[in-house]
Amino acid sequence: MAADLTQSSPRAGAARAHQFQMGLLFAIGSALAFGSSGPFAKSLMEAGWSPTAAVTARLAGGALAMALFASIARPGWLAEARTHARIVVLYGLVPIAGAQLFYYNAVAHLSVGVALLLEYTAPILVVGWLWATTRRRPTNLTLGGVALAVAGIMLVLGVVGPHGVSGADINLVGVGFGLAAAVCAACYFLWSDTSQTAKTDPGAGDAAPLHPITLAAAGLIVGAAAVSALGVSGVMPLAFTANDAVIAGMTTSWIVPVVALGLIPTAIAYTLGIVGIAKLQPRFASLVGLSEVMFAVLAAWLLLGEAITGTQAIGGAIVLAGLALARAGDRSETFGLDDTVTWPDAPAAPEALR
Repeated sequence: MAADLTQSSPRAGAARAHQFQMGLLFAIGSALAFGSSGPFAKSLMEAGWSPTAAVTARLAGGALAMALFASIARPGWLAEARTHARIVVLYGLVPIAGAQLFYYNAVAHLSVGVALLLEYTAPILVVGWLWATTRRRPTNLTLGGVALAVAGIMLVLGVVGPHGVSGADINLVGVGFGLAAAVCAACYFLWSDTSQTAKTDPGAGDAAPLHPITLAAAGLIVGAAAVSALGVSGVMPLAFTANDAVIAGMTTSWIVPVVALGLIPTAIAYTLGIVGIAKLQPRFASLVGLSEVMFAVLAAWLLLGEAITGTQAIGGAIVLAGLALARAGDRSETFGLDDTVTWPDAPAAPEALR
């Protein structure tokens, strides 16, 4: 028996390492895809589209693409979505539609940098939620990684620079919207993980866990319907145009950014993100998600010609250092290097899903 345990340990370690590597690959791919949404959406808004119209086009295009893909890759996805209807609706309304709408409302009252910074406090909320619900304190390395990553994001966004705080046009209503967007983003990381754990949805009985493809496809349909309803009802302005858009210095049809929005930062990004979160666990995955800001800055440089400053480059390096610290903290929890801190096998599902 001792020999068997000795032989199985390296295999178990290799399996954990492979799962982490694959999860990290999916999570970074998701962040890279999400990062392209800003430039594509901005090209539409500069062509005369309202923010609500851009969000509607993004979610509707993503929903269509995911529905087609799910029908081929997972033919029974509609029945599966109906079985897990509660979590699908909540996922579509909160992490998908809610995060988009709250963020755009925050931008209406705050500078873009401050609004983004507020939304990207989501990892802090995830760490705090798991700390409160599992009663297990994260390691000092994890907490230090969170603080360092957020500090790097502040530099990337230009909120803090060589001359101190900049662009801090603070408005309490805008702050409220920005924090609401952060809550929705935190739900994305938490619910993407718990939705794939058996019996998280009381209405599903003994049904199998919800597949990532089904969650992404059905959630995008719900989100697109919700945002469209707000626009059509007049609650939020909905304005489309057929004007040409400018991407990477080239004039192109409005169809190009619309298709790109639906495919890259929506259908592909959400699917990769859900799979990555399941493999990495939500806390570390939420920190990897911070890299989306760096990718957004890079995409803005490539597609819109917006320059990257030295401060932003330094901020990006600090974010990576923070992620490395957080990963070191997670490894100490996973392998039991600190007997007082352990990683739970399955975080408790949020009360809203029970």
